Amino acid sequence: MIIEVNQAPVYIVDDDSDFRESLAWLLDSGGYQCRGFASAEAFLEAYQGEAACLLLDVRMGGMSGLELQHQLLERDYLLPVILITGHGDVPMAVEAMKNHAVDFISKPFDDSQLLALLQRVMAELPQRFKRQALRHQARAGWAELSGREREVAVLVAEGLSNKALAEALGISIKTVEIHRSRVMKKMAAQSLAQLVKMLGTLAQP
Repeated sequence: MIIEVNQAPVYIVDDDSDFRESLAWLLDSGGYQCRGFASAEAFLEAYQGEAACLLLDVRMGGMSGLELQHQLLERDYLLPVILITGHGDVPMAVEAMKNHAVDFISKPFDDSQLLALLQRVMAELPQRFKRQALRHQARAGWAELSGREREVAVLVAEGLSNKALAEALGISIKTVEIHRSRVMKKMAAQSLAQLVKMLGTLAQP
């Protein structure tokens, strides 16, 4: 049965060419667009943060699948990762899940189960990458704030009025208003609710 999916691709990173081709055939039969990479390094060089799903082999020559996971986290990508291995063990699975893997499956696996998992992941993809975009925006804005502006941003998000904020920081209400305006502009926040949401993303792991 052909599964209806959006146009986001599925990337396959595995140094076993036969397995990559076999998995690509399976995904193609399920209605997915896919692209294979023979190494984690090749994928990392090509990936630009676009909405996609990653099927990742754990053990490869060069950078391992778990190391690639770390690299993606360091770059603040929320790309959903499904780790695949023929040599899985409990510590490896625990580390993969701590690094926010969607799932960890062992070869050989049931084709229908993998397709069902992908269908669920793809359904969640728009919301996941909306969060990623908001977080990147928040991080860029936060980097532009001065130390005092960061203090103001946090207290504003906590619900303090301009008067209470002025008293807490020992500054005038007029100065608070100036800092608050700069915070909203630099964070590109259209409302207090959006600012609170953006600051919340900065606190997420």
